[in-house]
Amino acid sequence: MKPLIIGIAGGTGSGKTTLVERLTQQFGADISVLAHDSYYAEHHDLTLEERRGLNYDHPAAFDTDRMIQDLEDLKAGKTVHCPIYDYTVHDRREETREVTPNKVILVEGILIFDNKALRDLLDIKLFVDTDADVRILRRIHRDVTERGRTLDTVMEQYLKTVKPMHEQFVEPSKRYADIIIPEGGKNTVALMMIMQRIAYHIEHGDIVSRQ
Repeated sequence: MKPLIIGIAGGTGSGKTTLVERLTQQFGADISVLAHDSYYAEHHDLTLEERRGLNYDHPAAFDTDRMIQDLEDLKAGKTVHCPIYDYTVHDRREETREVTPNKVILVEGILIFDNKALRDLLDIKLFVDTDADVRILRRIHRDVTERGRTLDTVMEQYLKTVKPMHEQFVEPSKRYADIIIPEGGKNTVALMMIMQRIAYHIEHGDIVSRQ
């Protein structure tokens, strides 16, 4: 069966991860996930302080070519080993994560619609659209509680790179979306529609491809 590849984009804190979690909870073993954040470029040659100062919201921060190759391999039925990124040290770990081909592949990240080659591999493109005030509050909570950041560093990064990069790259990429979803996984109407489409593919494998 040819996999159904669904791209889920949107700004930081928009609810992309919640949407992915709801879908994986529903379909479990039939879904594999590739997160763009896992493909941040490695910077073993830089000090921790230097890594902290990098712009992580620009397309150049990602090794998107490797993600494209991994996605192509999954589409061809091959197992891949994607990187693991450690947010506490701002760098990749040495180990990787095995991802197996599956009936449905979710591709998630703020900038996945910015790259045409990656965009063209996606059968369905979803953009999670959430108010900026809500997104920054979610990011503060996540980065402070889960990633060991301070409130000051989160706010500084948001004003210096996150907000301007969102306006320059993320928001404009919304025009490539097939469906725009307010509030992501909390939008139960949209969630049910997506689940129905996935369930149909899992059962019938019938998909009109763009390729």
